[in-house]
Amino acid sequence: MPNSDYFKSTALALQRDGYAVVPDFITPMLATELARECNAQNLASLLTPAHVGHGMQRQHAELIRGDHTNWFNPLAMSVVQTAFWDQMQALRRSLNQRLLLGLDAFETHYALYPPGSRYRRHRDRFRDDDLRVLSMVCYLNDDWLESEGGALRLYLPALQTDAPETEIFRDIFPHSGTLVVFLSAEFEHEVLPATRNRLSIAGWFSRRA
Repeated sequence: MPNSDYFKSTALALQRDGYAVVPDFITPMLATELARECNAQNLASLLTPAHVGHGMQRQHAELIRGDHTNWFNPLAMSVVQTAFWDQMQALRRSLNQRLLLGLDAFETHYALYPPGSRYRRHRDRFRDDDLRVLSMVCYLNDDWLESEGGALRLYLPALQTDAPETEIFRDIFPHSGTLVVFLSAEFEHEVLPATRNRLSIAGWFSRRA
Protein backbone atom coordinates (compact mmCIF):
# COMPACT_ATOMS: atom_id res chain seq x y z
CA MET A 1 0.00 0.00 0.00
CA PRO A 2 1.45 3.42 -0.91
CA ASN A 3 2.39 5.52 2.10
CA SER A 4 0.80 8.85 2.93
CA ASP A 5 3.47 10.75 0.96
CA TYR A 6 2.10 9.31 -2.30
CA PHE A 7 -1.42 10.37 -1.39
CA LYS A 8 -0.26 13.83 -0.31
CA SER A 9 1.76 14.44 -3.48
CA THR A 10 -1.16 13.27 -5.63
CA ALA A 11 -3.54 15.65 -3.86
CA LEU A 12 -1.14 18.59 -4.08
CA ALA A 13 -0.59 18.06 -7.82
CA LEU A 14 -4.33 17.78 -8.47
CA GLN A 15 -4.96 20.95 -6.51
CA ARG A 16 -2.19 22.84 -8.31
CA ASP A 17 -2.40 21.49 -11.87
CA GLY A 18 -5.59 19.45 -12.18
CA TYR A 19 -3.56 16.30 -12.85
CA ALA A 20 -0.90 14.18 -11.16
CA VAL A 21 1.74 11.73 -12.42
CA VAL A 22 3.01 9.41 -9.69
CA PRO A 23 5.83 6.97 -10.59
CA ASP A 24 5.99 3.69 -8.63
CA PHE A 25 2.52 4.13 -7.17
CA ILE A 26 2.14 0.35 -7.17
CA THR A 27 5.00 -2.04 -6.43
CA PRO A 28 6.89 -3.85 -9.21
CA MET A 29 5.56 -7.14 -7.87
CA LEU A 30 1.92 -6.05 -8.05
CA ALA A 31 2.43 -4.49 -11.49
CA THR A 32 3.98 -7.73 -12.76
CA GLU A 33 1.13 -9.85 -11.40
CA LEU A 34 -1.51 -7.54 -12.87
CA ALA A 35 0.26 -7.57 -16.25
CA ARG A 36 0.41 -11.37 -16.14
CA GLU A 37 -3.32 -11.56 -15.45
CA CYS A 38 -4.13 -9.03 -18.18
CA ASN A 39 -2.10 -11.01 -20.73
CA ALA A 40 -3.75 -14.26 -19.62
CA GLN A 41 -7.20 -12.74 -20.05
CA ASN A 42 -6.21 -11.57 -23.51
CA LEU A 43 -5.08 -15.07 -24.49
CA ALA A 44 -8.38 -16.43 -23.15
CA SER A 45 -10.33 -13.91 -25.28
CA LEU A 46 -11.75 -12.24 -22.17
CA LEU A 47 -10.63 -8.82 -23.36
CA THR A 48 -13.10 -7.49 -25.91
CA PRO A 49 -13.07 -4.47 -28.26
CA ALA A 50 -13.95 -1.32 -26.35
CA HIS A 51 -16.95 0.94 -26.95
CA VAL A 52 -17.50 4.68 -26.84
CA GLY A 53 -20.47 6.48 -25.35
CA HIS A 54 -22.97 4.97 -22.93
CA GLY A 55 -26.60 4.01 -22.73
CA MET A 56 -28.32 4.24 -26.12
CA GLN A 57 -25.20 5.90 -27.58
CA ARG A 58 -22.87 3.00 -26.69
CA GLN A 59 -21.23 1.61 -29.80
CA HIS A 60 -18.13 -0.06 -31.16
CA ALA A 61 -15.76 2.56 -32.46
CA GLU A 62 -12.69 1.00 -34.02
CA LEU A 63 -11.76 4.27 -35.75
CA ILE A 64 -11.84 6.16 -32.43
CA ARG A 65 -10.24 3.66 -30.06
CA GLY A 66 -8.47 0.37 -30.56
CA ASP A 67 -8.09 -1.06 -27.07
CA HIS A 68 -9.49 -4.31 -25.70
CA THR A 69 -10.92 -4.23 -22.18
CA ASN A 70 -12.32 -6.30 -19.34
CA TRP A 71 -14.04 -4.63 -16.40
CA PHE A 72 -13.25 -5.53 -12.80
CA ASN A 73 -16.25 -7.08 -11.05
CA PRO A 74 -16.21 -6.02 -7.36
CA LEU A 75 -18.10 -9.20 -6.47
CA ALA A 76 -15.65 -11.56 -8.17
CA MET A 77 -12.17 -10.07 -8.19
CA SER A 78 -8.90 -11.98 -8.21
CA VAL A 79 -6.35 -11.55 -5.44
CA VAL A 80 -4.27 -9.08 -7.46
CA GLN A 81 -7.33 -7.13 -8.58
CA THR A 82 -8.39 -6.85 -4.94
CA ALA A 83 -4.95 -5.55 -3.97
CA PHE A 84 -5.15 -2.87 -6.67
CA TRP A 85 -8.78 -2.04 -5.83
CA ASP A 86 -7.91 -1.55 -2.16
CA GLN A 87 -5.16 0.92 -3.09
CA MET A 88 -7.56 2.90 -5.25
CA GLN A 89 -10.13 3.00 -2.45
CA ALA A 90 -7.46 4.26 -0.05
CA LEU A 91 -6.56 6.95 -2.61
CA ARG A 92 -10.25 7.89 -2.98
CA ARG A 93 -10.64 8.34 0.77
CA SER A 94 -7.45 10.38 1.00
CA LEU A 95 -8.44 12.70 -1.85
CA ASN A 96 -11.88 13.19 -0.32
CA GLN A 97 -10.28 14.11 2.99
CA ARG A 98 -7.70 16.47 1.49
CA LEU A 99 -9.66 18.02 -1.40
CA LEU A 100 -13.34 17.47 -0.49
CA LEU A 101 -14.10 16.02 -3.94
CA GLY A 102 -17.08 13.95 -2.88
CA LEU A 103 -15.79 10.81 -4.63
CA ASP A 104 -18.30 8.06 -3.93
CA ALA A 105 -17.71 5.28 -6.49
CA PHE A 106 -14.92 3.71 -8.50
CA GLU A 107 -15.00 1.67 -11.72
CA THR A 108 -12.05 0.23 -13.60
CA HIS A 109 -10.94 -2.21 -16.29
CA TYR A 110 -7.90 -3.76 -17.91
CA ALA A 111 -6.97 -2.12 -21.22
CA LEU A 112 -4.69 -3.65 -23.83
CA TYR A 113 -3.74 -1.66 -26.92
CA PRO A 114 -2.31 -3.89 -29.68
CA PRO A 115 0.57 -2.46 -31.73
CA GLY A 116 -0.54 0.44 -33.92
CA SER A 117 -3.83 1.08 -32.10
CA ARG A 118 -4.74 4.35 -30.42
CA TYR A 119 -7.52 6.29 -28.69
CA ARG A 120 -8.23 9.58 -30.41
CA ARG A 121 -8.53 12.88 -28.59
CA HIS A 122 -11.48 13.03 -26.21
CA ARG A 123 -12.74 13.88 -22.73
CA ASP A 124 -13.86 11.21 -20.27
CA ARG A 125 -16.97 12.97 -18.98
CA PHE A 126 -20.12 12.29 -21.00
CA ARG A 127 -22.11 15.26 -22.32
CA ASP A 128 -25.28 14.12 -20.58
CA ASP A 129 -23.69 12.74 -17.40
CA ASP A 130 -21.45 14.78 -15.10
CA LEU A 131 -20.84 12.14 -12.42
CA ARG A 132 -17.25 11.31 -13.39
CA VAL A 133 -14.86 13.53 -11.44
CA LEU A 134 -11.41 11.98 -11.77
CA SER A 135 -9.92 9.76 -14.47
CA MET A 136 -7.08 7.40 -13.60
CA VAL A 137 -4.73 5.07 -15.43
CA CYS A 138 -2.04 2.82 -14.00
CA TYR A 139 0.54 1.29 -16.33
CA LEU A 140 1.78 -2.31 -16.38
CA ASN A 141 4.62 -2.27 -18.95
CA ASP A 142 8.09 -3.40 -17.92
CA ASP A 143 11.14 -1.82 -19.56
CA TRP A 144 9.14 0.54 -21.75
CA LEU A 145 11.21 2.68 -24.14
CA GLU A 146 10.01 6.09 -25.30
CA SER A 147 10.96 5.03 -28.83
CA GLU A 148 8.16 2.43 -28.58
CA GLY A 149 5.55 5.22 -28.46
CA GLY A 150 2.26 4.65 -26.64
CA ALA A 151 2.27 7.92 -24.68
CA LEU A 152 -0.80 9.37 -23.02
CA ARG A 153 -0.97 12.87 -24.52
CA LEU A 154 -2.59 15.17 -21.99
CA TYR A 155 -3.65 18.58 -23.31
CA LEU A 156 -3.11 21.26 -20.67
CA PRO A 157 -6.11 23.63 -20.82
CA ALA A 158 -4.70 26.37 -18.60
CA LEU A 159 -1.78 26.80 -20.98
CA GLN A 160 -3.60 26.87 -24.31
CA THR A 161 -3.52 29.86 -26.65
CA ASP A 162 -5.78 31.03 -29.46
CA ALA A 163 -3.45 29.50 -32.06
CA PRO A 164 -4.08 25.74 -32.51
CA GLU A 165 -0.53 25.16 -33.68
CA THR A 166 0.76 26.27 -30.28
CA GLU A 167 -1.32 23.86 -28.20
CA ILE A 168 0.47 22.75 -25.06
CA PHE A 169 0.45 19.11 -24.06
CA ARG A 170 2.39 16.65 -21.94
CA ASP A 171 3.30 13.17 -23.16
CA ILE A 172 3.33 10.57 -20.37
CA PHE A 173 4.91 7.25 -21.31
CA PRO A 174 3.38 4.03 -19.91
CA HIS A 175 6.13 2.92 -17.54
CA SER A 176 5.18 0.11 -15.19
CA GLY A 177 3.77 1.21 -11.83
CA THR A 178 3.10 4.83 -12.85
CA LEU A 179 -0.28 6.26 -11.87
CA VAL A 180 -1.89 9.20 -13.69
CA VAL A 181 -5.01 10.95 -12.38
CA PHE A 182 -6.71 14.04 -13.81
CA LEU A 183 -9.98 15.97 -13.73
CA SER A 184 -12.29 14.20 -16.17
CA ALA A 185 -14.15 17.31 -17.33
CA GLU A 186 -11.08 19.49 -17.85
CA PHE A 187 -8.52 17.50 -19.79
CA GLU A 188 -8.73 16.34 -23.36
CA HIS A 189 -6.32 13.50 -23.98
CA GLU A 190 -5.41 10.75 -26.40
CA VAL A 191 -3.41 7.52 -26.47
CA LEU A 192 -0.75 7.45 -29.17
CA PRO A 193 0.10 4.27 -31.11
CA ALA A 194 2.82 1.97 -29.82
CA THR A 195 5.01 -0.69 -31.42
CA ARG A 196 4.18 -3.37 -28.81
CA ASN A 197 1.24 -4.35 -26.65
CA ARG A 198 0.48 -1.56 -24.19
CA LEU A 199 -1.10 -2.68 -20.90
CA SER A 200 -2.86 -0.56 -18.30
CA ILE A 201 -5.69 -0.37 -15.84
CA ALA A 202 -8.00 2.56 -16.57
CA GLY A 203 -10.85 3.83 -14.43
CA TRP A 204 -12.89 6.67 -12.96
CA PHE A 205 -13.82 8.07 -9.59
CA SER A 206 -17.38 9.39 -9.57
CA ARG A 207 -19.54 11.46 -7.27
CA ARG A 208 -22.94 10.37 -5.97
CA ALA A 209 -25.85 10.99 -8.34
